[in-house]
Amino acid sequence: MADQKIIAVVGATGAQGGGLVRAILADPQKRFKARAITRDIQSDKAKELAAMGAEVVAGDVDDEQSLQSAFAGAYGAFCVTFYWAHFSPEKEVAQARAMAQAAKAAGVEHVIWSTLDDTRQFIPLGDDRMPTLMEKYKVPHFDAKSEADSAFTELGVPTTFLLTAFYWENFIHFGMGPARGADGQLAITFPLGDAKMPSIGVEDIGRAAFGIFAKGKEMIGKRVGIAGEHVSGTDMAQGFARILGEPVRYNAIEPETYRGFGFPGADDLGNMFQFKRDFEKEYRESRSVENTRELNPETQDFNTWLDANKDRLPRP
Repeated sequence: MADQKIIAVVGATGAQGGGLVRAILADPQKRFKARAITRDIQSDKAKELAAMGAEVVAGDVDDEQSLQSAFAGAYGAFCVTFYWAHFSPEKEVAQARAMAQAAKAAGVEHVIWSTLDDTRQFIPLGDDRMPTLMEKYKVPHFDAKSEADSAFTELGVPTTFLLTAFYWENFIHFGMGPARGADGQLAITFPLGDAKMPSIGVEDIGRAAFGIFAKGKEMIGKRVGIAGEHVSGTDMAQGFARILGEPVRYNAIEPETYRGFGFPGADDLGNMFQFKRDFEKEYRESRSVENTRELNPETQDFNTWLDANKDRLPRP
């Protein structure tokens, strides 16, 4: 349709961006046109999006000029970075600034920046209850995104700040699901104590972002936290037990134990879970399931997500 507003989506072949592209294409009212931005327009995922009806264009978060071209003529832009590709807070901030500057130059009218909390507002660098990482962060992949908020505000980019939550897809792709111990029993292991953790299916992040664009400019300047459900370690273990057909135990270990597991980013994630445990009230209050359902009435809770994804879960 000639009057469709274009939403340019960074990371369109990734989790959050892909969810938004699919939400745009699935909209019965066809309010927007999806422009999928990706480094490699010849990738299988890019071709799949094109076959679904998206406009696929080349763009690189490390190249501001390519982003400016990709944003040209777009009404909206979804901006996201992927810390785990490089483990560099500085690179993440630089990429966010490139997106903000490109959006400003292209005259984009509504940007959604996928961000997170600055944990140092809760636990200062000098507080030794949690180790300081890289000399200036408590949870680098959180704190860097929060630092990058200023790239959008200082340039006056009309932005909604989308506070995301733990993806349940981490159980599929990142080895966080049930594992069988030496005793033969299944268990999940997190340093969450008995805290309930806001979390979400990644497809619902894209659908919530679509809901923000659909609401329009009333959302500009707002910080919007989302979650499909607030779940405890015990809740998650019970859900897995139902799906897998055998008991699953929840191991509530200490954060320092998790930090010592030694895989890349273990210290960052150990601090992240400790933050969610120690500041449970504040973290949960910032991510309302009710508000998420206003943006996306079909938002899944954990058990609904498990039922929809049971065939994708690794079988331990």
